Amino acid sequence: MGKRGDDATAVFNKIYDSTTQAALAYISAKCGNMEDVGDILQETYMEVYSTLCEKGSDSIDNDEAFVINIAKRKIYKHYNNLEKSKADLSLTVLTNDNGEVNLDLQPDDMDIEDSICTNELVEEIHKYLKKKSQEIQRIFFLRFSLDLSIKEIAELMELNDSYIKNKLYRTIGEIRQFYKEKGDNI
Repeated sequence: MGKRGDDATAVFNKIYDSTTQAALAYISAKCGNMEDVGDILQETYMEVYSTLCEKGSDSIDNDEAFVINIAKRKIYKHYNNLEKSKADLSLTVLTNDNGEVNLDLQPDDMDIEDSICTNELVEEIHKYLKKKSQEIQRIFFLRFSLDLSIKEIAELMELNDSYIKNKLYRTIGEIRQFYKEKGDNI
């Protein structure tokens, strides 16, 4: 690898380290399917590296804005291509339930982080969440995997705070009820 490639690698590593959390949060919030997040994240950083090799780091004013802009294009391209494929195959497009639910739950109800104590239980909850809508999967991923606040999640998903809280708390209540019926207490 030549000098420019070595420089690109060093700059890429710096950009990757400083932007991965923000890029992962953005992609997770905007993806239609959580299973696509890893692929889109990888494609985003492949283009970041490619751009660095071709144009150098002087073409980047703001690392995070640069990466998020590429992520936006990758998400659009991914789902645009997916929709074209679905149209070609005459598949039905599933829609998410975007209705506002007003549940009066208190923050004290959110002790699930403290209750998860085994890998087996985490895996069971993960399987339970896989049956939920992509929107709920995104909310849980952003909250519990990336440790974003409800306000940050709402901003990323372009929804209001109470909607995110309601989805989160209602699903936590469902998980508790599910395990209570099984005889487990979480």
